[in-house]
Amino acid sequence: MILCAGALILLAPFLQAASPADATRENPRVSSPSERSRAMLEPIPRRDAFFGMHFDLHPSAGDTSLGADADEDNIANLLDRVKPDYVQYDCKGHAGYCGYPSAVGSPSPGIVKDALAIWRKVTHDRGIGLYVHYSGVWDNRAIELHPEWARIGPDGQADRRHTSVFSEYAEKLMIPQLVEVLSKYRLDGAWVDGECWAAQLDWSPSALAAWKARTGSENAPTDRNHPRWLEWKQFHRDAFESYLNRWVDAVHAACPNAQVTSNWMYTTFAPKPVAARLDFLSGDYAPTASVDRARTEARYLASTGMPWDLMAWGFNNGQGLGHSLKPAVQLQQEAAVVIMQGGGFQVYYQPTRSGYVIPEIASTMSQVAEFVRARQAISHKSVAVPQVALLLSYASQADRSDAVFTPYGCQDELEGALHALLESFYSVDILAEHQLLPRLNEYPVVVLADTHRLDEAFRQALVSYVRQGGSLVLLGAAPARLFADHLGVRLVGDPAPLAAELATPAGVVNMNGVWQKVAPTDADVIGRRYPTRDTRAGGEPAATVVRLGKGRIAAVYGPLAVSHFRTHHTAIRAFLASVMETVFTDPAVRIEGPPCVDIALRKTTDGRLSLHLLNRSNMQAADRYLTTDHVPSVGPISVSIKAAEKPARVRWLPGSGRLRWTWDKGWLKLTVPRLDIHGVVVVE
Repeated sequence: MILCAGALILLAPFLQAASPADATRENPRVSSPSERSRAMLEPIPRRDAFFGMHFDLHPSAGDTSLGADADEDNIANLLDRVKPDYVQYDCKGHAGYCGYPSAVGSPSPGIVKDALAIWRKVTHDRGIGLYVHYSGVWDNRAIELHPEWARIGPDGQADRRHTSVFSEYAEKLMIPQLVEVLSKYRLDGAWVDGECWAAQLDWSPSALAAWKARTGSENAPTDRNHPRWLEWKQFHRDAFESYLNRWVDAVHAACPNAQVTSNWMYTTFAPKPVAARLDFLSGDYAPTASVDRARTEARYLASTGMPWDLMAWGFNNGQGLGHSLKPAVQLQQEAAVVIMQGGGFQVYYQPTRSGYVIPEIASTMSQVAEFVRARQAISHKSVAVPQVALLLSYASQADRSDAVFTPYGCQDELEGALHALLESFYSVDILAEHQLLPRLNEYPVVVLADTHRLDEAFRQALVSYVRQGGSLVLLGAAPARLFADHLGVRLVGDPAPLAAELATPAGVVNMNGVWQKVAPTDADVIGRRYPTRDTRAGGEPAATVVRLGKGRIAAVYGPLAVSHFRTHHTAIRAFLASVMETVFTDPAVRIEGPPCVDIALRKTTDGRLSLHLLNRSNMQAADRYLTTDHVPSVGPISVSIKAAEKPARVRWLPGSGRLRWTWDKGWLKLTVPRLDIHGVVVVE
């Protein structure tokens, strides 16, 4: 409260309002009844918002025309065609300069007209929420003016981009500036960028002093060979959350109705319990290979219990080229990945440097809007029907990653396993330990992909889960070693790199990499590897299954998950499907169709069973093929869904809703004649 009070005193001379709540009051400049009606609309709270747009410019010292072409008619045309629930507009980017005339920070010298004020007027008149894009930890200008706020590297060199979360940056600049912009423009909130993924390990004097106060140690580790390296990283993770709580709580105290988030926090970047009082979770996934990235991110965010959305980039860059816009069909396919997991969806664009939104953006986004709105009622805030739980282990990622909170280089195996499972028509949720533990018994199958570290209590919980009837699938030498005492095999030596050819139901496939040699005792061998492609002799166990209590454990002792990530070979998918069939004999959904169809078994907000089908045909996956303007239809697709009672009605939505179906002995059977991009079988 003291920090917030100080910020308010600092801002008093120019604050125009005490709270963003005033954004919903009547605009005295609106005269006609229709305009007055629009002006009095309440913006949809972010927890209930479904579809939005994001614009940022990252203003710099070199800009010369910011806002010059910002125009009410141009913005109104966009908003009236797209009708988003909210817009996120430019405020302060990574360079640290503001795009509005700030009295607290460093306005860009290139501001010609206050574009943010124009956006506020047009959104206010239409009852559309307005948020700002604000760069947090990453602020070049702040460090230029205050070198003492810089994060210091292990070599003693100051970081020119990233501030130290141990510094006074949040109290002296970030909090006052957020309060300024939220209050001055009566905004609905802030989407704060450059946060957990920009925070870096820090050897600044203030960081080292905090380390000494916490541990009593004069010396800080400088690389992962130090025995306290994991503790050093956790120290920074705790410090980031402390910084996050400081600015979030101060902003909420000054602007109680402001809705804020920290980009990528409590997502796969930081798969830990939500500790800060964020109002929603959000992240902008990669512009390239976007469908694959969204498949992972959406499944994790859907398990957080928080309101959430994901942001697609509406453009992408070719090598050596500037950015070009994605076609509407491509963004519709990306949107489907997100909304089929119950989340909200937004798209990121940039206006021109002078603030003009080109007509192509409005045209594309109106098509995307039509697509998502047709699916909103059956998608938004839906909940999963538990089938396969894929563990994203925070314990493993925290050890493996040498950043504060980023997953880079740590999730290839997770994604490889996810893709193989989805291509085999399993409905998959991604959960971290804290999410899965209280829900273990809801899931028939739990899959671990190259998880190398688990807290002992959680490991024992998984063993107990199996004994009580659950099924555990271990992919890789590392998780197999974690459960070695329960696999019905004897481990022979240590894991070692080997040349391997894996025999699968779809033929032999190369799987060179790290393998654990085993000698079965009680387990059944369900797969073999060979030193060459000649499988007549020399086979070694590649996978086993064993009973444990009422359940089963299946283990693959080599690099299946990462091999699938790197190749997406059909034989690898076939092998994993054969392993899954030994432990998951009675899934709630069975599909006969092409492997480019993803499914998600969920329930709508009013409790209706719903099966989402996504067509990934021709999805953009390579940086030399950046756009997709055609998704070939697939079908017919045969679907069988468990249903204890005969349904009253089964519909295919959106669309005509007509489906031919039968029900017999607890199974609903139907055929989807054609799947374009996305559709939902709704059982009533």
